[in-house]
Amino acid sequence: MFSSRKNIYIAEAIGTFALVFAGCGAIVVNDLFGAQLGHTGVSMVFGLIVMAMIYSIGNISGAHINPAVTLGFFFAGRIQKEEILPYITSQLFGAILAAGLLKLLFSTHPTLGSTLPSGGIINAFVFEIVLSFFLMFVILNVSTGHMEKGIMAGVAIGGTVALEALMGGPVSGASMNPARSLGPALVSGNLSTLWIYLTAPIIGTWLARPTCRMIQGNECCHVKDRAE
Repeated sequence: MFSSRKNIYIAEAIGTFALVFAGCGAIVVNDLFGAQLGHTGVSMVFGLIVMAMIYSIGNISGAHINPAVTLGFFFAGRIQKEEILPYITSQLFGAILAAGLLKLLFSTHPTLGSTLPSGGIINAFVFEIVLSFFLMFVILNVSTGHMEKGIMAGVAIGGTVALEALMGGPVSGASMNPARSLGPALVSGNLSTLWIYLTAPIIGTWLARPTCRMIQGNECCHVKDRAE
């Protein structure tokens, strides 16, 4: 039992490491090497790495790779509260480790891909809530229990991440993920607006639960399961 649980948390750490290293790394590379990727390219990297991780570890941990998603599954009654802390700890560890590696590789970059609001604090906060809501809404509707897995789940969720990064990136950075924002912010020291990206995604994933239940009924969220 210990081994299987350990594998889950290792998978979450690796998955979040991959997300931050590839996604934030794409931002850094784009900044330092003549904008060869562009905004569209960076957005696609985020979507593709999420898709790849879902197909790689979705059957092991569910490929949450995002504390807001883990909490979203809890709000929906799909994960027990005892699992929240180990999941989130693993995710944060992976994110900080990836940001540290980016710092070693690109020490001159000032933000390491930190999410920073460029459209105003209020706009960024609202954008992060709405983007996280739609992301969790899709996840709840295509996942099985708290597991993001299946033939089309990776495409649907990865596609949603890419779409939202394309649209929301210029305004808020389109984080939708406290771990993705915390790692680069801590390592680079860009902490002044970090609170937006630690709070807004959680509000967004919380809002997704009643909406999913309204559409899917009891098939979406099982409140009783969480209390048992």
